[in-house]
Amino acid sequence: MSSESQYKDTLLLPQTSFPMRGDLVENEPKRLAIWEKQDLYHRILERRRAQKAPTYILHDGPPFANGDVHMGTALNKVLKDLVVKSKTMAGFAAPFVPGWDCHGLPIEFKVVKQATGLEPAEIRRRCTEFAEKFIEIQRGSFRRLGVFGDWYNPYLTMAPGYEAEILRVFAKLVENGVVYQSKKPVQWSYGAHTALAEAEVEYQDKESPAIFVKFPLTPESSSKLGIGNAAIAIWTTTPWTLPANLGVAVHPEFTYEVSQFEGNGRSEILIVVKELVAELEAKAGMRRMSVLKSVKGRELENLEARHPFLDRTSKIILGNFVTTETGTGAVHIAPGHGADDYVAGQQYGLGLLSPVDDDGNFTAEVGLPSLVGKHVFKSNEPIVELLEEKGVLLAKEVYRHSYPHCWRSKTPIIFRAVEQFFISLETLRGKALSEIDKVEWLPANGRNRIYGTVESRPDWCISRQRTWGVPLPVFFDADNKAILSAEVARKVADLVETHGTNIWFELSDAELAEKLGLPAGLKKGRDTLDVWIDSGCSHVAVLEKHPELHAPADLYLEATDQHRGWFQSSLMMSVAWRDKAPYKTVLTHGFVVDKDKKGKGEKLSKSEADKSGKPIDAAHYYNKYGADIVRLWVSSVDWQSEVPFGEDLFKQVAEPYRRLRNTLRILLGNLDGFDPEMDRVAASHMPLLDQWILERLNAVVSECRKAYETFEFRKVFNSLNQFCSVDLSAIYIDATKDRMYCDAKNSVRRRASQTAMYDVFSAISRLLAPILAYTADEAWEHAAFTEGSVHEQDFPEADPAFAGGQATAKVNRLLEIKRTVQTAIEEQVKAKTFTKNNEAAVQLVVPEKELVYDLLRDRQFTTEFFIIADLDVSAGSALSAKATKTHHEMCPRCRRYEPLGKSGLCARCESVVQVVSHA
Repeated sequence: MSSESQYKDTLLLPQTSFPMRGDLVENEPKRLAIWEKQDLYHRILERRRAQKAPTYILHDGPPFANGDVHMGTALNKVLKDLVVKSKTMAGFAAPFVPGWDCHGLPIEFKVVKQATGLEPAEIRRRCTEFAEKFIEIQRGSFRRLGVFGDWYNPYLTMAPGYEAEILRVFAKLVENGVVYQSKKPVQWSYGAHTALAEAEVEYQDKESPAIFVKFPLTPESSSKLGIGNAAIAIWTTTPWTLPANLGVAVHPEFTYEVSQFEGNGRSEILIVVKELVAELEAKAGMRRMSVLKSVKGRELENLEARHPFLDRTSKIILGNFVTTETGTGAVHIAPGHGADDYVAGQQYGLGLLSPVDDDGNFTAEVGLPSLVGKHVFKSNEPIVELLEEKGVLLAKEVYRHSYPHCWRSKTPIIFRAVEQFFISLETLRGKALSEIDKVEWLPANGRNRIYGTVESRPDWCISRQRTWGVPLPVFFDADNKAILSAEVARKVADLVETHGTNIWFELSDAELAEKLGLPAGLKKGRDTLDVWIDSGCSHVAVLEKHPELHAPADLYLEATDQHRGWFQSSLMMSVAWRDKAPYKTVLTHGFVVDKDKKGKGEKLSKSEADKSGKPIDAAHYYNKYGADIVRLWVSSVDWQSEVPFGEDLFKQVAEPYRRLRNTLRILLGNLDGFDPEMDRVAASHMPLLDQWILERLNAVVSECRKAYETFEFRKVFNSLNQFCSVDLSAIYIDATKDRMYCDAKNSVRRRASQTAMYDVFSAISRLLAPILAYTADEAWEHAAFTEGSVHEQDFPEADPAFAGGQATAKVNRLLEIKRTVQTAIEEQVKAKTFTKNNEAAVQLVVPEKELVYDLLRDRQFTTEFFIIADLDVSAGSALSAKATKTHHEMCPRCRRYEPLGKSGLCARCESVVQVVSHA
């Protein structure tokens, strides 16, 4: 037996059952099963309620039940869980009721695509099954990610009780007189056969034919202008809307020049805004020869021009929406195909013409037999050719621009006038804008985003020509006049609460009228409500109906696109319902983007991921790396901007995970045999290093508590990662290893370190719990001195006893000195004077009045702190160090270079071995 191995049994080596490897993929599901068997979520809530804790309500924005959970959704749900878990551990009762958005185009579109020609009842049955399937899939993923919530009592927008509340909110809107029916242009998806709300539109680049066209003034108008044969030039990127043209708009304050143009084989007298004459010259290949007259736009009001190819006139009107950015400063007006056009047309009594059917094909109203039945986008070329034939086409070009597309069918939308139901924002808008300024927006620029959206949005088109949704509760009389009644809507709500919305589609008109006590002969409406009304009513259907929740909620947390989606629809519905916003704080996070495309603003999508071969399903990542790695990734990102994502990033995140896990393991190993009730050492008896680590811990606790409170999870991650990797591992654990292994079991300094490590473990395992939900709970379970789950605990409090910073000031100076000492040692190691740090004898010179001079004269302290054999300190003009090889021999038990006694051991080891051998 070697001299070293004979002392092995006298050493106090770390002992813990907490494994080095997490094996997260295998072990996390087992822990999840335990949590659910113990009903941990409700146990946590009951504890807080018993304490009469204040409530904190994060209201879950419902994801669509139409696909697997991708990493964008995972980011959102884990961020919510970080809030809920941290608020719970900060002393709040924070119930989390998850929800799903079940109705609407995304689901119906997929169902109808699979089988055409289905009856409404069958479409709805299949949509229900589709939604239920994906609710189960998504619920499994969210649970697997460690997200706590009332998973088996979620809110579903297709549940009868929820649907009834939607209809009651609708009734209130009708009662307030803000719902009306009108034929006006809406964003129409010919791919999905329905009107769309702004939030259902996405923008993509599109190439369109841009044309300059002349509208010749009538002889009467030319006479009023005082110039014969004049024409007003317009520019448009939608030639297909010209058959519906009823006017031309100019800006009242712009200066328009009536000029003689020549070139390209033609001579024209054209009216063009002064700033864009040069653009027309360049595009049309003509030169302006002379300016015949200058007029303000308002002087052209009510003049008339001849339609370029149809036998009617177009009135010149005024519009402040006209700009000088491009074109001619004159805008062709088709009231049936644009919002501005419609408003201007109403002001001037132009009428309404929209000769387009549900499929996007021209009807007979187009006035050109050759175009009837032809798709509008395929009609651009024939119209351009007709303009050329008529001699009114001045120029044409290809124009690339951002154009609205349907979010489901991905087809370009068309603005088309159809009879629809709307919510007037005339009264709601002002109140909504004032409520926005009472809400805390995180980040702060979220306020401007939603304010601008609410300020500029048109009246809300709420009717959808779809089957899968909540019916718009309206009846029509024999003259096809809509009967909008709050009383009827509430009766329908009561019926729906008992039977669900299917009853609207299953009963005949007569049967439904009879059940509602309405006169015979009425016809029920066929439209459904915009799905954004569904989710926009959740503050009523969920927050007001669940006894553990309240409205307004403390927090809404979603991706940044919800400024024009759920945040806005909820705000409008809440202002209509209770005259105030439904939330106190709104936090928005950036989109998850491919790390290779960061900065391009491209939201991660399934189609793009499939093309690139990069998986984006959350299941791929938690089944490969573990949910805690996904959670650590979420905590490490800056949620305020684009969130980069990729397989490489997960491999990088695995490294700090291993470091954090290993830190917990080392702490648990060193706490073997420690009884905090019996063995705790008072702060006044602690050596400097232990006081220092507890001062550092105090700072970390304060920093993390504040960061959790302000949702700065990245600060929590960075603070704990830095503390564990630098303060703990690189300095404290390294320096105290000798005393932990080799001191007597009950030595004061060893027990002082265990006291400090106990406090450190207890604090960081709780601070890590919201982030590393599985690992922190596993570590907590392996500690001999803990009870229950870590998730049932409170966050640590900052300890005022360690807030002074005296030890930190000293250790910071010692670390500066250590860098000088280490440089001297490494020079000698490189010169092969000796091979290890602890063989060094150091001669140290420090400046006069050195703060830590007395400590540097303490051999026990310096040999431990610097991990050396000897240190001789003296005062001088500047800090310097010189290292030589120690003359001491190595103690075979502790492997330090110390003066050895007769037993061949250092004095410390000799006394410990004597005690052990007599035990």
